[in-house]
Amino acid sequence: MRKTDTLRAGRRALLGAAAGAAVLPLAAPSLRAQPAAGIKIGLVAVQTGPQAVLGTHLRDGFLLGMKHLGGKLGGIPTEVIAIDDELRPEVAVAKVRTALERDKVDFVVGVVFSNILAAIMRPVTETGTFLISTNAGPSPFAGRGCQPNFFAASYNNDQVHSVIGEACNDLGYRRVFVLTPNYQAGRDAVAGFRSRFKGEVAEEAYVPLTQLDFAAELAKIAAARPDALFTFMPGGLGVNLVRQYRQAGLANIPFLSTFTVDEATLPAQQDAALGFYSGSTWAPTLDNPQNRKFVADFLAGFNYVPAAYAAQSYDGAMLLDSAIRKVAGDLRDKDGLRNALRAADFQSVRGSFKFNTNHFPIQDFWLCQVEKRSDGRFQTAARRKVLSNDADPHARECRMA
Repeated sequence: MRKTDTLRAGRRALLGAAAGAAVLPLAAPSLRAQPAAGIKIGLVAVQTGPQAVLGTHLRDGFLLGMKHLGGKLGGIPTEVIAIDDELRPEVAVAKVRTALERDKVDFVVGVVFSNILAAIMRPVTETGTFLISTNAGPSPFAGRGCQPNFFAASYNNDQVHSVIGEACNDLGYRRVFVLTPNYQAGRDAVAGFRSRFKGEVAEEAYVPLTQLDFAAELAKIAAARPDALFTFMPGGLGVNLVRQYRQAGLANIPFLSTFTVDEATLPAQQDAALGFYSGSTWAPTLDNPQNRKFVADFLAGFNYVPAAYAAQSYDGAMLLDSAIRKVAGDLRDKDGLRNALRAADFQSVRGSFKFNTNHFPIQDFWLCQVEKRSDGRFQTAARRKVLSNDADPHARECRMA
């Protein structure tokens, strides 16, 4: 097992403030009640294999948040420790345990994939440590499996996919082919889509999370002749599916998706994805002051267009900052910190944002479409709001309510 690494090469410009601040002595004592001498964040972001691009967005979004905060959370010098989960649950557990036991991290943040979140949930929360997901949002943890020390700063898996179900109704698509990976988030995608879609599912097809050749599935889609395709294919899966879909001459069948055509995959998909749709919590084109600054500074710092993974992770940094400030840096005050996190007293790049009783957001959701920017890059543009102040359907099952 590789040792957990402090983020270094390639990001020094943005890490400088955080890393430098982490070794500075505290200022003279103030009115704070027992402030922490320094904060450590374990940032879980896959950096191995074809899905690493998603982890890179997530990681860089958090780092930009730290830069905007001067390398401090709640005014306290903060060190960010990178944890590459390698998209292997057993590896994630081992590395997270090391971060908790050896590095003494105060918070665990991040996580792209639901299977990784499920693996580390107990090892983190049983120690009394707060776990903040900035992407994965599996439905079991929104309902009966909700945890007092777990917050999802992203979404519940069902919600994003239900956006496409509602959009299909609005667009008049009555017969839809469904294609997802065979794991928890894939099954959540189907459940979410079906929760609002009023038409007929022509077929449900599930593939391994490692699949990159979709010839058999594309043949089934062509034979089924659906009104549209709904798919959830993150990272490398989405890159290959979009290219092969276009090459197979299926672009006449509308392509509606979640986490398949976005700023993490578009640099590889490019023209093959033009005009394809996605459902999302966020888009680079959302017009509010926080988002305009986030997108502009992200482009300037990293030279690529951020995806929702980055935006949600940026919000995660702002959420932590707001909560730590509310408890005056006293991380021993777990109840106070939990209440401060629930308050979500920060300006989200998404606009509307607040936590439900199950610690999942109530927020807006958008139908977005792939377009080419004036600078030649590709992005998703928000076309219309599909759901407003939407609460996930599992909150009523959460015993914290």
